[in-house]
Amino acid sequence: MSNANEVAGNQVRGMDGAMKMAEAGLKLFKVEEVKDYDLEAANKYKEQMDDKIKAIEEEASVLHGKDNMKARAAKGKEAAAMKAEPQYIDSCKVVKGLDAPNGFFVKNGNAPAVEENPEEQKVEEQEEKKDEKKKEEKKAPKKMESAGLSPAEVKELDTLKNDLIARKTVLKAEGMSGGQQNKDPQVVEWVKRMNDLKEKQDPGCTQKEKKDDKKKTKGAVGSEQQKECDALKLEMETYKARLRGEFGYTNKDIKADPELAEMDAKLKDFQKRGAY
Repeated sequence: MSNANEVAGNQVRGMDGAMKMAEAGLKLFKVEEVKDYDLEAANKYKEQMDDKIKAIEEEASVLHGKDNMKARAAKGKEAAAMKAEPQYIDSCKVVKGLDAPNGFFVKNGNAPAVEENPEEQKVEEQEEKKDEKKKEEKKAPKKMESAGLSPAEVKELDTLKNDLIARKTVLKAEGMSGGQQNKDPQVVEWVKRMNDLKEKQDPGCTQKEKKDDKKKTKGAVGSEQQKECDALKLEMETYKARLRGEFGYTNKDIKADPELAEMDAKLKDFQKRGAY
């Protein structure tokens, strides 16, 4: 009886061993089946996504300062979301020779279809870039730059104004009156150059008012013109204070200053049109 039990036990143990070997074989079969991936397609998709992610990260890298904090964070989230996409994760795994956990890029056709439309993607990318550019333009501070003058000419105009004040201060110290200062060759040359730049900046601004203009009726001015008038008044007061404080001009000298005279003429023109 004991011999029969022993034989039966050996048979059971033998069956257990066979079952284990069968399971191991099935596992090997499954691994081989899972690893049958389209490496070329996975690599192509990964490269496309890497380029997009890199572009977004580069856009985020140039968004500096507190004003761009939200835009920078949005770019970071967008890049992170792309990296977390199941298809992108699978492409990275397959390229490294690992299994694709989400079932993409399997050659047997059981994997989810990879939808690619290069033309649509290109249009979408262009639209996204346009939207981002518009947002950045709205956030970026607008530079006060003349349409008619180059940056170098704008700088030259400012330098001429300062040089004229400094030159007249020296001439005044030498005992010259305001009228004599205006006839100084250096002053005449600088004033001419300054007027040339102003004319280029705002054509017609240096022309003297014609007699016919005096006959024009007084009309209402718009809000923009009123703002310009107010800004001109403030500029004149600041300029007068500077002439008095920094360069010691008297009231007579101030009245003879050509720069101030030009601003005063513009102010009178505003006032004739109804600005106050």
